Amino acid sequence: MARTAHPAVRFCALPSGQAHTRSAGPETTVLRIHFGPEDLGRVRLAPGPDPLAEAALSLPVLQSRDMGGLGLDGWRRRTRRELTPVTRPALELAPPGLGEYLPEAFLRGGGTSSLEQSLECVWSLPQPIWSAELECALEYRPVPRWFGELHTCEREIVRLVDRAFRAYYDTAIAPYWSQITACVAADRTRRIRLAAEHGVEHLLATLNPTVRWEPPVLHVPCMHGTGFHTDYHDVYLNGRGLTLTPSFFWPHPTARADSADPGRPIDLCYPVALELATYQSVLSPGDGGEKDRVGQLTALLGRTRARVLEEAAAGCSTVELARRAGVSPASASEHATVLREAGLVMTRREGPAVRHSLTPLGLALLNGVA
Repeated sequence: MARTAHPAVRFCALPSGQAHTRSAGPETTVLRIHFGPEDLGRVRLAPGPDPLAEAALSLPVLQSRDMGGLGLDGWRRRTRRELTPVTRPALELAPPGLGEYLPEAFLRGGGTSSLEQSLECVWSLPQPIWSAELECALEYRPVPRWFGELHTCEREIVRLVDRAFRAYYDTAIAPYWSQITACVAADRTRRIRLAAEHGVEHLLATLNPTVRWEPPVLHVPCMHGTGFHTDYHDVYLNGRGLTLTPSFFWPHPTARADSADPGRPIDLCYPVALELATYQSVLSPGDGGEKDRVGQLTALLGRTRARVLEEAAAGCSTVELARRAGVSPASASEHATVLREAGLVMTRREGPAVRHSLTPLGLALLNGVA
């Protein structure tokens, strides 16, 4: 199970023999991640957002305006208005506030391409992971009465939670998923370029305004207080490395360690949306609606090229892009090249294939943002 370090939440110290701690009072808590000689070469960027993880991370954000603030207000109003009672178990799993426990079994999808795949990964987790998840949950806060049954994989509770996440995702995440993946892809591409041009240390130094790189230590704030006192927690990677995982909804850098497998890399989840304009461009429903937006794109780009731009928002290979747009792979490649030269699409190589996604400009055009 993964345990979380974020504002007002316990951090599970990794070296054996260290106790769990909870920061209290006005101090600022900082997690210090110590890199060894091998760890800089073992920094990895996650391939993209996982649909189930984003849904889980958005649950406390939906229920608390203190998280994400003004930029998410419109999304909160629309989502709350459309939620049904079926989603209640999901909301109970992740109540509002940074100080509450987050159901981290649902953050383990690892960048799967669909909610279906993510849920399959969760329900197939081995029992030791569920046991560790339950132990950590009970340490953090009172949990729903049915929580223990979920972690013993009682069929009826699993069915209810599965339905809750599916219904919540359809309402809160699915309408914006192509924009979210495009936003994350643009951020990932930019960071890969930074690392290639300036090195991994520059990547760490520019990860987030609140994160500080002082070689060989990465300082990640876990709780912001009045600043009268700073409490530090030290974690030594010892060769296991660090995975950088982007998130659209989670507003603060968050470090997670896997207590079911201490040898796994530390996962550092960081927000890709830092400005109001980013939230608005991704989550705005558009004045003219989906139909008008598609019509406007068609008039500007032509029907086929507009379709290619729209399908590239979710990120896909040339073959997938051709299938989704209903054209040949050669035609899809030609259209993608034109859109790339116009600054609307970015392409990166993944082994023998290439993967297309939208640039921020392409995303803005798709969303109808001036």
